[in-house]
Amino acid sequence: MGVDRVKVTVGVCGGIAAYKAVEVVRQLQDAGFDPHVVMTRAAEEFIRPLTFAAITGHKVVSTLWSEDAGASGGEMSGIEHINEAQTTAALVVVPATADAVAKFAHGLADDFLSTMYLATTAPVIVAPAMNVVMWEHPAVQANLAALRERGVRIVEPGSGYLACGMVGGGRLAEESEVVAAVGEVLSKAPEEKELSGETVLVTAGGTREPIDPVRFIGNRSSGKMGYAIAAAARRRGARVILVSAPSAVKAPAGCEMVQVVTADEMHAAVMQRLGEASIVVMAAAVSDYRVTEVAEQKLRREGPRTLELQPTTDILREAVQRRRAGTLVIGFAAETEDVLANGRAKLERKGADALVVNDVSGTETGFDAECNAGSFLTSESAVTLPKMAKTEMAERILDEVVRLRVRREHGVRA
Repeated sequence: MGVDRVKVTVGVCGGIAAYKAVEVVRQLQDAGFDPHVVMTRAAEEFIRPLTFAAITGHKVVSTLWSEDAGASGGEMSGIEHINEAQTTAALVVVPATADAVAKFAHGLADDFLSTMYLATTAPVIVAPAMNVVMWEHPAVQANLAALRERGVRIVEPGSGYLACGMVGGGRLAEESEVVAAVGEVLSKAPEEKELSGETVLVTAGGTREPIDPVRFIGNRSSGKMGYAIAAAARRRGARVILVSAPSAVKAPAGCEMVQVVTADEMHAAVMQRLGEASIVVMAAAVSDYRVTEVAEQKLRREGPRTLELQPTTDILREAVQRRRAGTLVIGFAAETEDVLANGRAKLERKGADALVVNDVSGTETGFDAECNAGSFLTSESAVTLPKMAKTEMAERILDEVVRLRVRREHGVRA
């Protein structure tokens, strides 16, 4: 390999998709990288180390112990994993099994790959692949969420026919997507954050409109999606203002929190801070109506009762109208039928730059669920966001926001 090539370590785990790592290595070479391969013992059951050695021209490492252990006094090649960890520009794990993800998340180190993961300060890219039921298991999603919080780049698996015969999520991402992720991560200087200098205003949670001192009109929003977007924007270097209705979700570190309860309070908070924002993401579920006259005392059960409602202020539309020049406004829409059609109608009606539309008619995605699914709509395009953890969807949404920003800066409408 040429001396100018950047070293990248490819960790291969024991899954049926291990054979696809060969193509990842080839494409990394084509992209100008110098791939070195580390395999788990289980990976060797699917593909032989000789294959990678022949392609890369480098020794393939699969054990913490030297091959001549015993003959040389049982010397452990423990220094090797430290050297590998310190000399690589990035560690990309493909395929990453549920076992590997769990080891990384919990700091276990019982083989070369997991030990190297703990020893490296280089960027880590993980491309999971597993059975759909395993992929959707709360333990796996929690482990992935922990890795994301630590800055690990997750290359989301696709959906389709799986080796086990099932159809669904968990299928390894395309090899080109994995290589592209490596390129994106290494194209930035370590200190560079793509949202540095931006102020992102995020709304989250579900507002509550009082009926009397103890009752209110509300909705099922947990705030998880908005909080995930706020945390992701903060990790990308943005100053984040989070205007939150009541939520049980832990406040993201480093965000400026503004607590509100009603739609009117959220409207006031957003308008007060709108001038500071370069990006606005309206993920809150804001009540469309409030009670005209709130009872001063608790209402007693005295037969049928009629409540007069009146519309609340349209915060999204007003934010679009009152934003400063150049500020992007991203809305959200929760729909139960004709999702894309209703989403496009709302996008046009509100005048937002983009709209994330979600189908909340089921129980596996949407309100109060750990996962979400939907589409990122602009005036000329629709990007499908398949079922995934809300933490991952937050990253995908911000990816689209960044792309939208670039297109707008170059005068391209989309």
